[in-house]
Amino acid sequence: MTSTLEEIQVGYDVSNEFFRLWLDEKMHYSCAIFDEDNPTLELAQRNKCRILADFAEVAPDSLVLDVGCGWGANVEYLARERMVKRVHGITLSPAQYDEAVSRRLPGVQLWCTDYSKFTPSERYDALVSIEMVDHLVSPQQQREGHAVAIYRDYFNCMAQWIKPGGYFGFQAILRDRVPRGRADLEDLQLTANVIFPGGLNPRLEQLVAASAPAWEILELVTSRENYGRTVAEWLRRMRANQATIMEKGWAQRLMSNGDTVWNNYERYLSACVRAFDNHWSSCVLMRLRRKP
Repeated sequence: MTSTLEEIQVGYDVSNEFFRLWLDEKMHYSCAIFDEDNPTLELAQRNKCRILADFAEVAPDSLVLDVGCGWGANVEYLARERMVKRVHGITLSPAQYDEAVSRRLPGVQLWCTDYSKFTPSERYDALVSIEMVDHLVSPQQQREGHAVAIYRDYFNCMAQWIKPGGYFGFQAILRDRVPRGRADLEDLQLTANVIFPGGLNPRLEQLVAASAPAWEILELVTSRENYGRTVAEWLRRMRANQATIMEKGWAQRLMSNGDTVWNNYERYLSACVRAFDNHWSSCVLMRLRRKP
C-alpha cells in the first residue's frame, strides 16, 4: 500500500474517543446510504453495510474478509446482524485495530497489517472493502501515470484471495471535477496533505479499467448526495461536541501544517461538504464477481 504506517496514523490515530464524538455510534468513517426507512446517520450506515453485504452475497456460513476494516463497524455488522460465523478483517491503523479487537466479536479474527503483506490461509467466499482503496495511490504516482496499474494490482490480489465466481462488495470515494477557486483548492490540498497524507481518491474510469481483467462489474451505483449528507452530519456533531473536544485537549494539538486539530478538522469537513455539493467528489458502490 502506498500510504505508510506513519501516514495512516496521521489520518486515523488522533484519538478513538475524538472520532467517537462525531461519527455514528458504531464508528463508520465512510459514506452512509440514506433513504425513507433509514433517515438517521446510524440507520444509514447500517443500510450501507447491508447493501455491500448483499452485493457480496454474504451468508451465515460464508468466510468473509473486510479489507480495510477500520474500527470494526462493518465486521460487527457481519458478525452480529448477518450472523456470519467466520469474519476476517485487516487494517493498517493500530488505533483502529485496538478498537476493533476491544469489541470482542464472536467468530471475528483481525490483523493489523498492510494488505500487500497479508497472506490468507484459505480462499474467501466473499470480500468487502469500504474506502480503503483511497490509500493505494499517491498524488505523485498519479502524476507519473501509475494509478491504473496500482489499482489493477489491488484488484488482481483480491481475485487471488476469493473463490472463482465469488462476489465483492466494494465502495470508494471518487475524484470528479477540479474546483476553480484558490481557497477551495487549498482546502482540498489540506485534506490530501494534512488529514490523509499519502493518499488520493481514484476516478471512476480508473476503477472500471483496473478491475476489468479479474472482475465483472454486475452493478455500479454512485452516491454523491448521500456522502454530502454524511459529512454534513459529521460536521454538525463535531461542532456540537466542541466543548468536550477542547476540554480533552485533542483540539489544541498541532498538526503537520502548524495548525490545530480542531481548525484542520473543521476546515476539512467543511471542504468535504462543498466538494460533494459541487461535484468535486463523489462515491461509488460496486458489485463485482470474480471472472473464471
